[in-house]
Amino acid sequence: MQKMLSLMRKCIDDYRMIEPGDHIAVGISGGKDSLALLTVLAELRRFYPHPFTLTAITIDAGYEAMDFSPISELCRRLGIPYIIRKTEIGKILFEIRNEKNPCALCAKMRRGALNDAALAAGCKKVALGHHFDDAVETFMLSLFYEGRLNCFYPVTFLDRRGITVIRPMLYIPERQVINFARRQELPVVHNLCPADKHTKREEVKALLRELEHTHHDLRERIFGAIQRYPLVGWEKE
Repeated sequence: MQKMLSLMRKCIDDYRMIEPGDHIAVGISGGKDSLALLTVLAELRRFYPHPFTLTAITIDAGYEAMDFSPISELCRRLGIPYIIRKTEIGKILFEIRNEKNPCALCAKMRRGALNDAALAAGCKKVALGHHFDDAVETFMLSLFYEGRLNCFYPVTFLDRRGITVIRPMLYIPERQVINFARRQELPVVHNLCPADKHTKREEVKALLRELEHTHHDLRERIFGAIQRYPLVGWEKE
């Protein structure tokens, strides 16, 4: 917990992610990343110099076998309100539209539903569980498949919605998130999406693992390049 708190606080401070009085919606997919984000933010609020409050929000895509009750219990223990917004995203993607490459559209629909739910709950900030490895992989995806140098931003202001999206775990490697989730016995709800683990991101993950056999600090070098260049939106305050 102390290592997670240290890295998260540094990221938050570097990019001025939290201001006094913020009411932050934490997007909870049920995976290890979002649950780790929620747990560490819940601990951080106890001593962070800028007081803030949290609300956890899950966008239920409509896969019937996914049970979010363990997450509801976690939120109860942490003293955080929990909202589940039911949708038919899964049905729209795989039954109505029969999408062969559904990930981009799914992400867009889930983000829209999450932002709507956040505003309805009185939140003007939304925290997402993207970590260090996500940033590196997204950069590589953009390079390979779009032919440009690009990545999501640590902080994004959505002017049409009046919402600020923050990513406080960008300094935390995935292996550390996995270890934390195991040690904390976080109630991970496995993704039942038919497209899970069959994406271009998985191809990039495999490539990076292969390259790391001879370039052990490859991810650190890529992430460092993103900040030192810096990419648009990655300038530190």
